[in-house]
Amino acid sequence: MTLEGWVPVLGEHLTLAEVIDLAFDYRGNTTVVKVDGTEVEGYISNRNKEAPEPFVQIFDLVGNGPFKILYSEIRNIKFTGKDPAAGNSWLAWLERKDREKKGAV
Repeated sequence: MTLEGWVPVLGEHLTLAEVIDLAFDYRGNTTVVKVDGTEVEGYISNRNKEAPEPFVQIFDLVGNGPFKILYSEIRNIKFTGKDPAAGNSWLAWLERKDREKKGAV
Protein backbone atom coordinates (compact mmCIF):
# COMPACT_ATOMS: atom_id res chain seq x y z
CA MET A 1 0.00 0.00 0.00
CA THR A 2 1.24 3.48 -0.79
CA LEU A 3 0.05 6.94 0.14
CA GLU A 4 1.04 8.25 -3.28
CA GLY A 5 -1.66 10.60 -4.61
CA TRP A 6 -3.62 10.69 -1.34
CA VAL A 7 -5.26 13.93 -0.23
CA PRO A 8 -6.29 13.36 3.39
CA VAL A 9 -9.66 14.49 4.70
CA LEU A 10 -9.04 15.78 8.18
CA GLY A 11 -11.77 15.37 10.75
CA GLU A 12 -13.01 13.26 13.60
CA HIS A 13 -11.09 10.14 12.55
CA LEU A 14 -7.91 11.73 11.18
CA THR A 15 -5.96 14.56 12.76
CA LEU A 16 -3.39 16.89 11.26
CA ALA A 17 -0.78 15.48 13.66
CA GLU A 18 -1.43 11.97 12.30
CA VAL A 19 -1.10 13.19 8.71
CA ILE A 20 2.16 14.96 9.57
CA ASP A 21 3.54 11.71 11.04
CA LEU A 22 2.56 9.84 7.86
CA ALA A 23 4.13 12.57 5.70
CA PHE A 24 7.37 12.38 7.71
CA ASP A 25 7.55 8.62 7.08
CA TYR A 26 6.61 8.99 3.40
CA ARG A 27 9.49 8.48 0.98
CA GLY A 28 8.20 10.83 -1.71
CA ASN A 29 7.50 14.52 -1.97
CA THR A 30 4.47 16.10 -0.38
CA THR A 31 2.64 19.38 -0.75
CA VAL A 32 2.09 21.30 2.47
CA VAL A 33 -1.08 23.36 2.19
CA LYS A 34 -0.76 26.31 4.53
CA VAL A 35 -3.59 28.05 6.36
CA ASP A 36 -3.03 31.17 4.22
CA GLY A 37 -3.67 29.12 1.06
CA THR A 38 -0.07 28.94 -0.16
CA GLU A 39 1.50 25.58 -0.91
CA VAL A 40 5.04 24.32 -0.44
CA GLU A 41 6.04 21.22 -2.38
CA GLY A 42 9.02 19.18 -1.31
CA TYR A 43 10.37 16.50 1.00
CA ILE A 44 9.58 16.57 4.73
CA SER A 45 12.89 15.73 6.35
CA ASN A 46 12.09 16.35 10.01
CA ARG A 47 9.32 17.16 12.42
CA ASN A 48 9.11 17.92 16.13
CA LYS A 49 5.71 17.57 17.72
CA GLU A 50 7.19 17.96 21.22
CA ALA A 51 8.62 21.45 20.61
CA PRO A 52 6.89 24.41 22.31
CA GLU A 53 5.73 25.32 18.80
CA PRO A 54 5.58 22.01 16.87
CA PHE A 55 7.05 22.21 13.35
CA VAL A 56 8.08 20.33 10.22
CA GLN A 57 11.18 20.94 8.13
CA ILE A 58 10.94 20.63 4.36
CA PHE A 59 13.36 20.78 1.44
CA ASP A 60 11.78 22.29 -1.67
CA LEU A 61 11.86 20.65 -5.10
CA VAL A 62 15.28 22.07 -5.99
CA GLY A 63 16.81 21.04 -2.67
CA ASN A 64 16.77 24.38 -0.88
CA GLY A 65 16.10 24.27 2.83
CA PRO A 66 15.25 22.92 5.18
CA PHE A 67 12.46 25.42 5.70
CA LYS A 68 10.59 25.38 8.99
CA ILE A 69 6.78 25.38 8.95
CA LEU A 70 4.85 25.45 12.20
CA TYR A 71 2.03 22.96 12.68
CA SER A 72 -0.23 25.95 13.35
CA GLU A 73 0.50 27.19 9.79
CA ILE A 74 -0.51 23.89 8.15
CA ARG A 75 -4.04 23.20 6.88
CA ASN A 76 -3.28 19.85 5.26
CA ILE A 77 -0.58 17.80 3.53
CA LYS A 78 -1.10 16.15 0.14
CA PHE A 79 0.99 13.15 -0.90
CA THR A 80 1.77 14.46 -4.37
CA GLY A 81 5.16 12.97 -5.15
CA LYS A 82 5.95 9.52 -6.44
CA ASP A 83 6.77 7.00 -3.75
CA PRO A 84 10.12 5.65 -4.97
CA ALA A 85 9.79 2.50 -2.86
CA ALA A 86 6.24 1.58 -3.89
CA GLY A 87 6.12 -1.99 -5.07
CA ASN A 88 9.65 -2.70 -3.94
CA SER A 89 9.04 -5.54 -1.53
CA TRP A 90 11.62 -7.66 0.22
CA LEU A 91 10.81 -10.52 -2.17
CA ALA A 92 11.45 -8.30 -5.21
CA TRP A 93 14.79 -7.26 -3.70
CA LEU A 94 15.81 -10.90 -3.14
CA GLU A 95 14.83 -11.86 -6.69
CA ARG A 96 16.86 -8.96 -8.11
CA LYS A 97 19.91 -9.93 -6.05
CA ASP A 98 19.58 -13.54 -7.23
CA ARG A 99 19.47 -12.40 -10.87
CA GLU A 100 22.52 -10.18 -10.31
CA LYS A 101 24.47 -13.13 -8.83
CA LYS A 102 23.58 -15.36 -11.75
CA GLY A 103 24.56 -12.66 -14.23
CA ALA A 104 27.90 -12.10 -12.51
CA VAL A 105 28.92 -15.78 -12.71
